[in-house]
Amino acid sequence: MYRRGVTCFSCHDAVSPRECRNRQRRLNRHSGCKKGRMKYVASICLLIAMASIAAAQRGGLRQTIAPHELRASVAPAPIIWDTPELEERTIKFESAEERELRLVVMTNDLEQPWSLAFLPDGAMLVTERPGRIRLIRNGKLKKDPVAGVPAVQTGGEGNLQGLMDIALHPRFAENQWVYFVYHKPAGEGEGATTLARGTWDGSALADVRDIFESGATGTEASRIAFGRDGMIYMSISGPGSGPDIGRAQNPDDYAGKVVRLREDGSIPPDNPFVGRAGYKPAVYTLGHRNGHGLAVNPETGEIWETEQGPSGGDEMNILRRGRNYGWPIVSYGRDYFGHRISSQPTRTGIEDPQIVWLPSIGLTGMTFYTGDRFPKWQRNAFVTGLREGGIPRTGQLQRIVFNDKWEELRREPMLQELKQRIRDVRQGPDGLLYVLTAEDHGALLRIEPANPAR
Repeated sequence: MYRRGVTCFSCHDAVSPRECRNRQRRLNRHSGCKKGRMKYVASICLLIAMASIAAAQRGGLRQTIAPHELRASVAPAPIIWDTPELEERTIKFESAEERELRLVVMTNDLEQPWSLAFLPDGAMLVTERPGRIRLIRNGKLKKDPVAGVPAVQTGGEGNLQGLMDIALHPRFAENQWVYFVYHKPAGEGEGATTLARGTWDGSALADVRDIFESGATGTEASRIAFGRDGMIYMSISGPGSGPDIGRAQNPDDYAGKVVRLREDGSIPPDNPFVGRAGYKPAVYTLGHRNGHGLAVNPETGEIWETEQGPSGGDEMNILRRGRNYGWPIVSYGRDYFGHRISSQPTRTGIEDPQIVWLPSIGLTGMTFYTGDRFPKWQRNAFVTGLREGGIPRTGQLQRIVFNDKWEELRREPMLQELKQRIRDVRQGPDGLLYVLTAEDHGALLRIEPANPAR
């Protein structure tokens, strides 16, 4: 058996390695075929680009390359533009409605950090996509990773497998439960999106066990959030490009879905598709591309989701029971070569996004601000972005202002001057905002008033 998704450089079909080699031999014998020559040249160009990236990285390149840019069948070659170093320091800046601010670089010694959770004693747990949980105590990053994390599958063809989100149980003070989602090794370089739970003992995770296994491989990002109903909501991304993008519409496949689970990972009997033939029982919503953020609206209690589009078409969605969010039937975006995903961005029976980004900002994490340290930011949503319009060094934090019906009034980009990819944002128990950069030399940042008296 060969791993699904192996791509032949001659024609970009999914074939076995042996068949790929045979096609290359036939192509060499019949180089007069124009189509074959063009695809062969394209594959050589990709190999040259990858060699250039590897050489630059050996020379100290700090840039994180988007996974789709390493696949000639789905995207043009990447723009190489090194990410500047972000030193540990304090940076003064302003926003439109909260002026005197400062940004504190707490640490820049994380590797592709994905998410964070705040412990009651003031410490923080930070996940790193390569498969580690890091502890930050008294504002300092502990040298050794937290013990107890199981083996995590990283890399893969999409290159966005790994350790993803982390969250504490709402009654953490009673049970000490920590939840995290990761790609569990499934063989041949593939990982299946899996939810695990462990018990925090003050320095490590104990009694770690998988409580929900989706079995879905070929997936990317995943987030988790506890709803007001006490249930766990978990996004499982579907393929964003290539021949398998239709999986998001297959109700018997967890890829491209948001699932709803009990605290022990079991499936609630009131889920919308329980007992329905041909439907996975944990499915709550379907038709999602790449769900990178989940947060509970502090007023309505609704679960809001951020979702990366392809080239354009990032979305912020309000999740409604049993609804279809359209990917890849409808989208405001284009594929990475510029072709429209759909002739119309909306359709009857498909949920419309609450907010759309054109061009894409590589939308990732989100939070609603409810604290008192920044009074003029209350009821605002904050989202993070890896880059704008496919251009390196354009990562950002965005602030979104709503009217009383939760309709968008305006949005403000922030932190673009850092020239970093921004992965996640969370409000801390101290009312400050904490931000993670998505870099191999990743950083944890804190936004606070410049005047400590505030």
